Amino acid sequence: MTVEEYSILYAESPDRAYNALFENYCDYVYAIVYNRLRKVATREDIEECVSDIFSDVFFGCSRSTGHSGELKGYIGTVAKRKAINAFHSLTARAGHFSDSSDEDISLIRSETDVELDSEKNEARTILMSKINELGEPDSTIILQKYYYDRSSGEIAELLSMKASAVRMRAARALEKLKKSLAAAGISL
Repeated sequence: MTVEEYSILYAESPDRAYNALFENYCDYVYAIVYNRLRKVATREDIEECVSDIFSDVFFGCSRSTGHSGELKGYIGTVAKRKAINAFHSLTARAGHFSDSSDEDISLIRSETDVELDSEKNEARTILMSKINELGEPDSTIILQKYYYDRSSGEIAELLSMKASAVRMRAARALEKLKKSLAAAGISL
């Protein structure tokens, strides 16, 4: 979601704008907060932090922020800072002590980076959306060439085209895709 899209939604209905913001970025924010607080916070603490982040973002975006483009960077920054503050607050409140249970926790901790996985999944979704926007046969050519690793000759047979036409269309489609992804904030 871009700042411009959000501003239009906010002008129509602040409630719809907040719901759209929450719907688009809830998993992303939760992944950031969970990754930062999983060792020191309860589920309720994490959910409270996520709520605080969305209220900060909502009220921050409702004023003129001077931002343009995608909201993801702004939201990610707010989430990381708020999660760090919550971490400091929770550890100070708990008197941060270390005992053998800390060692037990590190043994059962997952090596999965939830935040990174969430960002990768979002990038994949955007990539597939932009490939589909290329239309046929360009989207098929790009998928066959770069996902299935098929040669231009194999793709030409599949689509009843000449191999040279497939190569030309692939080069043009790739340029369109790069520009479309750059506009969405993803670089190859």
